[in-house]
Amino acid sequence: MEKKFSFNKKDINILLLEGIHQSAVKYFTESGYTNIEYFKTALDEKELEEKIKNVHIIGIRSRTQLTKEILLKAKKLFGVGCYSIGTNQVDLKATKKHGIPVFNAPFSNTRSVAELVIAEIIMLLREVPAKSAAAHRGEWLKLASNSFEVRGKALGIIGYGHIGSQVSILAEAMGMDVNYYDIEKKLSLGKATACSSLADLLKISDVITLHVPETELTQNMISFAELELMKKGSILINLSRGSVVDYIAVAQALREGHLSGVAADVFPVEPASSAERFSTALQEFDNVILTPHIGGNTLEAQENIGMEVAEKLVRYSDNGSTIGAVNFPQIALQPNVNKQRFLHIHKNMPGLLKDINNVFTARSINISSQFLQTDPEIGYVIIDTESQTDETILKDLKAIPHTIRARMLY
Repeated sequence: MEKKFSFNKKDINILLLEGIHQSAVKYFTESGYTNIEYFKTALDEKELEEKIKNVHIIGIRSRTQLTKEILLKAKKLFGVGCYSIGTNQVDLKATKKHGIPVFNAPFSNTRSVAELVIAEIIMLLREVPAKSAAAHRGEWLKLASNSFEVRGKALGIIGYGHIGSQVSILAEAMGMDVNYYDIEKKLSLGKATACSSLADLLKISDVITLHVPETELTQNMISFAELELMKKGSILINLSRGSVVDYIAVAQALREGHLSGVAADVFPVEPASSAERFSTALQEFDNVILTPHIGGNTLEAQENIGMEVAEKLVRYSDNGSTIGAVNFPQIALQPNVNKQRFLHIHKNMPGLLKDINNVFTARSINISSQFLQTDPEIGYVIIDTESQTDETILKDLKAIPHTIRARMLY
């Protein structure tokens, strides 16, 4: 039986920014969503404020900032898609306050980042960046000194999550000895060995690669003291977040010859567009690989990200499933048959579920199933009923104290 939604899918406004892969557009349209506005670039703040007023679903990458001020303008917004791993560009507390789940793509570009790490390890161990720069100047540095194979070298991975563990597998296949450090206990893959402290990892590694999120704990986690612990002549690679490495300290370690090479793909301050000039303390060194935040930026990864995030947004819009939301209680549901479905998002306060149920029992409506998940701030309940009531019931649901938003899905 075809579901009759509370409002037509064609009336749901979707805004996709920053050149999100067309796979997202395709997934939305094939799912019945056709009112899609697409931009290849980010919008400036004023444009975004104006556009977002009538948007129900927005998709962004890393340049668009969804601040609490912007979200105040978004009266119709019910879903945010971050077509990236990170969600730092979104005020997650504000979106939760407004009852808006935020979805991202934590898996789709894992392989792309891992492959670039391996490539940079090989390039730096062979001194390719410095020799390439010399060749461009007409110098012929055909030397074997300080040029090494990856086999038998000790790789230290900081952060053994999706990307770190992929790097581990690829590096071990090439004959590297893999060690890692993570603040959480993780299952070691292959012959990888966990270190009990960051200091222990730094001391034994020929190459260090970082794969951690941006948090207070990771701010400048590699600075002067940590660099001193690293082996003389070791290599540092950062494809995680620009804030986790103190590049001033790294520049000093390069000048002193303590580090033999560095690869950096992320920076504390990055240009908002290709028209802006990029600057970093590492630009003076030939033995440094600098890339413009392209670790996960392959065609395959972008296509997968487009589909992954669009699928999560469609599932939430179609049946209320919040699996994969980074700021929301998670419920996984399939569409029901011959029943109505209501969504209710509220502050996590005692007695709310009883008040919600009373709205239905007062109308002699039988609740066939109910799904509730909470976190310390909010509760999210999905109610399936054996009824064919109209939307007037929403007035009573929305009138319940501490309600954030309510919706009759179909």
